[in-house]
Amino acid sequence: MSLASIIDHTLLKANATKSQIEQLCDEAIEYGFASVCVNTCWVPLCAQRLANSGVKVCCVVGFPLGAMAPESKAHEAARAVADGADEVDMVINIGWLLDGDDDAVRDDIAGVVAAADGKCVKVIIETCLLTDEQKVRACELAVEAGASFVKTSTGFSTGGATAEDVALMRKTVGDRCKVKASGGIHTAEDAQAMVDAGADRLGCSAGVAIVAGER
Repeated sequence: MSLASIIDHTLLKANATKSQIEQLCDEAIEYGFASVCVNTCWVPLCAQRLANSGVKVCCVVGFPLGAMAPESKAHEAARAVADGADEVDMVINIGWLLDGDDDAVRDDIAGVVAAADGKCVKVIIETCLLTDEQKVRACELAVEAGASFVKTSTGFSTGGATAEDVALMRKTVGDRCKVKASGGIHTAEDAQAMVDAGADRLGCSAGVAIVAGER
């Protein structure tokens, strides 16, 4: 298995332009990445540019804070899928998790899963803000809500993926769902360390450099 085949080629910056998103899509086709991961306003463009390429369109929902109304999060997911998204990466409500309001966290995730209408949903738990106990609880809630993946990080908070967090998440979910590592993965060595720890997918803005390093 090549690293390219499990990389979500990512551009989520606020100042991303149309030409940069088009380049992202073209690179994903050239290198054989699993998907491009973009903000939802770019989903129609990516769906058109990647049509029949085999590269999926992944988008982020409730990003990067996760702190909006659940109905808004679900609506964003539904709109993205209608626009051509194949995968939805959502951010949990971290404050609710810290408050111990597990039902609200689970329902928030489940609302996006329902809105995604059978598409792959990855749940970003933002590991850098959580204790190990909270990471485990977040993973369990994501599984209970029907998520396809649990994901380490947005890449926009105080830290990114670590091999230790990936291993903990893998141990927690077992074979009940998959694990995505994202944030701070810059080299082929970084990427391989995440895979060795149990990651099934990698979110990387440095995908081209990673593949070049692997080769």
